[in-house]
Amino acid sequence: MQNPLPFALTVGAVAFLLGVIWGEPFIEILKRLGIGKKIRPELDESQQVKMGTPTMGGFLILVPVLIVALALNLVSVIRSDAPVTGASILLPLAVMIGFGILGAYDDWEGIRRSGGALHGLGISPRTKFLAQVLLAGIASTIISLYGGGFSFANQLSIPLIAIIIPLPPLVFIPISTFIIVAMSNAVNLTDGMDGLAGIITASAFAAYGVIAFLQGQIFLVQLCFILVGACFAFLWYNAHPAQLFMGDLGALALGATLGTVAIMTGQWLLLPIIAIVPIAETVSVILQVWYFRRTGGQRLFRMSPIHHHFKLIGWSETQVVQRFWLVGILSAIVGVALALI
Repeated sequence: MQNPLPFALTVGAVAFLLGVIWGEPFIEILKRLGIGKKIRPELDESQQVKMGTPTMGGFLILVPVLIVALALNLVSVIRSDAPVTGASILLPLAVMIGFGILGAYDDWEGIRRSGGALHGLGISPRTKFLAQVLLAGIASTIISLYGGGFSFANQLSIPLIAIIIPLPPLVFIPISTFIIVAMSNAVNLTDGMDGLAGIITASAFAAYGVIAFLQGQIFLVQLCFILVGACFAFLWYNAHPAQLFMGDLGALALGATLGTVAIMTGQWLLLPIIAIVPIAETVSVILQVWYFRRTGGQRLFRMSPIHHHFKLIGWSETQVVQRFWLVGILSAIVGVALALI
């Protein structure tokens, strides 16, 4: 395959079509099952009206991704003249499934405990965090032990100065685990407005798809653009006013997969740039908690994560999402540019 990019874009379009086609019946199923969104009581009235909107919409992303990616893998195995996809695509898929199951369980527990689409609590933050660390630790260990199967992993690539530093397992595994868990939670925090998390993660996956293309990681390019297409299909139903919410199922899975892809390209130092919006959302929560405790109850932002702050100072939800998206696209472009230097 001389130029894998056109094919990767094509399979991304296929994932988009699959998601859009089965989106309507999927939403109807969720409505019939009473799987509705729980809304934080402190949010404003414009958010409270979303109570009961179908959630666990991450299925709309994960299912097309799995169908298209595994189909490609099967074709590669059957065709003797084509390279086998192998762990370069199966590992991030496994991470996506693992974190998706964790998120689905959290979503379901939140709905079940609340008796419907009210303020369910889900599983405890401690339990969720430990499960995330366990899943990320397993993935990081596999990447480290697999060695040469991941050409650009197990190393630190420093932008601008073109220095590559090999990392021993005792250093690489904790760093990799942290990145996967951090991105999983960062995307989850970003998922608070119609279309926000979906468009931000799609932009980040597109950036890492280009980076993987420049590195010659054919199957990672395909996976990234399959994810872009699936995210676009979800956005078809998540655009304001949303018919469907991502839920922890989608947010945890997408964030963890993004972190894994960044590690597999070796360009994880660019992640705070390419994924600047989820990082900013996370930092805003950390600063809010720190400032609240330091000042004895005062707030640094009107509300965190920071997208709620902008809503409370007068921006409309559409303005917040569109402006954050512009920032996300520009940061993704800068990240790709730095990878080229």
